[in-house]
Amino acid sequence: MVATAGNAKRTARREQRRRQLIDATMKCIARKGMGSTTLADVAGEAGLSQGIVNLHFESKENLLTETLHHLADEYKAQFNKAYENSGPGPAEKLLALIELDLRPSICDRRKVAVWFAFWGEVKSRPTYRKICDERDQYYDDIVESLAREIITEGGYEGVTAESVAIVLTSMTNGLWLSCLISPGSFDRHKAMLAVLEYLRGVFPRHFPQ
Repeated sequence: MVATAGNAKRTARREQRRRQLIDATMKCIARKGMGSTTLADVAGEAGLSQGIVNLHFESKENLLTETLHHLADEYKAQFNKAYENSGPGPAEKLLALIELDLRPSICDRRKVAVWFAFWGEVKSRPTYRKICDERDQYYDDIVESLAREIITEGGYEGVTAESVAIVLTSMTNGLWLSCLISPGSFDRHKAMLAVLEYLRGVFPRHFPQ
């Protein structure tokens, strides 16, 4: 029992330290960019020695990959929670997912900067591409499925679920970019109204004024 308790504490400390270093990595990337961030920068930001960083991740590439995994897993967990806790109808669920993307916990300038940094590297980094593609495909599949349900329920013509998913993804990415480059003028409420205006245009019976 004592050995088991000791192992559990060590595992918890190890996970806490890894999370501390991942948080520090995101802060460094948001401030300096991915290419300019070094293990020494991360160690300094975390208030730890570079040896600790090497002990937990061995290399900058491993640290960056784990940081992207963490960011993707965190988003997926919140995405699933928003989906499950929303109303039963497809329109309610779709609205909940859009609102999630504009929450401060998701549409956070530091996190958005890190997402864009990784997206800028996917062409030359297959590992990053795989992680980002899996996240995007998961999002797109659910949004497209909800849009398809709404189209069937409302008997909407002249619009496809795929096109709705593409537009909503493009709007979210564009709004995230606005949050990143114009934080002083970015308004979450106005951003949400812009998305709602689009949804009302294609699904007027499900998103009335």
